[in-house]
Amino acid sequence: MKATASMLAASALAAAGLLALALSPCPAWADAAANVTGAVPVMKDGAQVYQHVCQGCHMPDGKGAVGTATIPALAGNPKLASAGYPAQVIVHGYGGMPFFNGYLSDTQVADVVNYIRSHFGNNFTDKLTPDDVKPLRADAPVVEMP
Repeated sequence: MKATASMLAASALAAAGLLALALSPCPAWADAAANVTGAVPVMKDGAQVYQHVCQGCHMPDGKGAVGTATIPALAGNPKLASAGYPAQVIVHGYGGMPFFNGYLSDTQVADVVNYIRSHFGNNFTDKLTPDDVKPLRADAPVVEMP
């Protein structure tokens, strides 16, 4: 069978679709072990929350990514000057970022916000507390965990 231009175009389109699917960001809030067992990973501090929840999209160095989606850099991000901004984004989601209300506790949200604001070249010293996070949940959508 002789390859025609339409067959080649269809093959190229299918390959591009598979590549886009393979490179597209997936929900970073569940690592492979948690998916297999259905268990939520134990996250004791902001670094562990970042590792399990955030770095799949924002990258281990916090520099974000560009590809099928644009993932903002956390490294050197001036929007982190206000601790309330990343907390609001984590609880409510924003653009392509999913919300984590119902998945992360107030303490975990505060811990990861404090972590990203003091790492990746960020030096914000004021701390967010779990009590600061609690009021953000009032009108946020909720992740239903099994």
